[in-house]
Amino acid sequence: MSEEKPEAGVYDRRGFLHAGALGFAGAMVAGNGLDVPKGPAEAVTRAAEAKATDTRGGVRAWPDRPEGWWRHQTPVLSPTQAPVQGIREIELDVRIIRHEIVPGYSFHVLAFNGQVPGPELRLNEGEWVKVYFTNRTELLHTIHWHGVDLQYEQDGVPYTTQHPVMPNATFEYTFQAIPAGTRLYHCHFGTPLHMQHAMHGALIIEPERDPIKEEFGYTRDYTLVLESFATNDSRDDLNFMLERMKQRLWLMKEGLLDDETLAVFETKQALLEAIEAGWDPPYLPNRNQKRERAAQDYNFFAINGKAYPLTEPIMIRRGETIRVRFVNGGGLMHHMHLHGHQFWQVAEDGNVLRSPLQINTISLGPGKTADIVIEGYNPGYWTFHDHDTSRVTNNGMYPGGMLTMLVYEEMDDYDGYHPKIALDE
Repeated sequence: MSEEKPEAGVYDRRGFLHAGALGFAGAMVAGNGLDVPKGPAEAVTRAAEAKATDTRGGVRAWPDRPEGWWRHQTPVLSPTQAPVQGIREIELDVRIIRHEIVPGYSFHVLAFNGQVPGPELRLNEGEWVKVYFTNRTELLHTIHWHGVDLQYEQDGVPYTTQHPVMPNATFEYTFQAIPAGTRLYHCHFGTPLHMQHAMHGALIIEPERDPIKEEFGYTRDYTLVLESFATNDSRDDLNFMLERMKQRLWLMKEGLLDDETLAVFETKQALLEAIEAGWDPPYLPNRNQKRERAAQDYNFFAINGKAYPLTEPIMIRRGETIRVRFVNGGGLMHHMHLHGHQFWQVAEDGNVLRSPLQINTISLGPGKTADIVIEGYNPGYWTFHDHDTSRVTNNGMYPGGMLTMLVYEEMDDYDGYHPKIALDE
C-alpha cells in the first residue's frame, strides 16, 4: 500500500527532518537527475558564491509574510516636535547611599532616587516624557534609555551624544516612549562601575494594545531586576572615583584642565597627534594603576536589590496566569530556572515574539530583558533561581543570592511541609 503524502506546504516531523537533511541536494534536483556543476573547482566556487548573493527570483526567507513587512518602525521625532501640552514630567536624581542587601550587611551604592534598583518607570506607548535628571554626587553621570528609539542627543552616551552631567547639575531628557515593551535605563558614564553600583532600573512602555494580555489573559505583572555586586571593592572603587573627580574639578577651577588631562579629544586625529607628541594614554602600563576593572570580583547577587533570604516571593493562585518581566541590570549572564513548571517566553528585549517558546530555564546576558507567562497549574512552593549556582550565594555561602520562590496562595492552608530559611548548606 502506498504511503499517504501530506498536503502541500505541510510537514510532519519525519518529513521536516528529511527535508532538512536533504535540503541542499533537493535544491539542485533537475528532473530526474542532479544538476552537478562542472569545471575547475575555483570557477565553480565563484559561480556558487555569485548565485548565493543574487536573490532575484530566489526563495524568500519568510514566504508567508507580505513583502516589506519589516519596514514599519515608528519614525523617531525630535524633542522640538514634542507637544506643548500633555508631556509627562519625571524627576530622577542619583546619590550615594548605604544599601542593605541581606540582614546585617550593607555597602555603598550609586542609587537613582535613593533606591536599588531605581524606581520602575511605566510609560504609555507614544506618550512624550521629560525626565529631569539631577546629579547629587561628586561624580559624572548620564542616563541611557536602553532599547528606546529616540533622538540621538537624548541617548545618554557621554561625549557621543552629550557632555556628562556635572555635580549638582540637572539635565533634561525629552523623548517619545517607543517602542512598547520591557526595557531599562542605566548610567552610561564609567559603565562598568556606575551601572553595577546600582545605577539601573526597569522601564516599562505599555502598548496601546497588548497581544500578550489578549492571548494569555494574565492577571498579575511582576518585574524582576537581576543584579550582581562586587561589594568587597565598592568602597575603594567609589573613593578612587571621587578622588579623581576632585582633582579634575580643581584643575577646571584653576583653568588647567586640558584634553590630555581629561583624556577626551575632539577628533581621532587630535588624539594621534597628542600621542605622537609624547602623551601617554591611560591604558598604557606606566599609567594604568587602579582603574575601573573590566572583571569584577562579584560576591553578592540580587533580585530587585535584595539577596535571599530577603527576596520577595512571586505569588500566584491555582488557575491564575501571571506575567514576569526579567531585566538584567548587572554584568553577568544569568539562567533563571523555575521548578515544577513549564512557562512561555513571550518577549525578548521588549519585543513580542511571533512564536512563544515553552521552556523552564531562561538565559539573559547583561542588558537583556525577557518576558514570560506562568500558568498556575501545580500548587506548591517552587524554587526560582539562577541555575549558575555560584550566583545563588551570599559572599560565597550557599544558599543565597539570586533565589526566590513561586508561592501558591492556597499553601497557607496546607498541612504538609512549609519552607524554612536556610543560610548554610
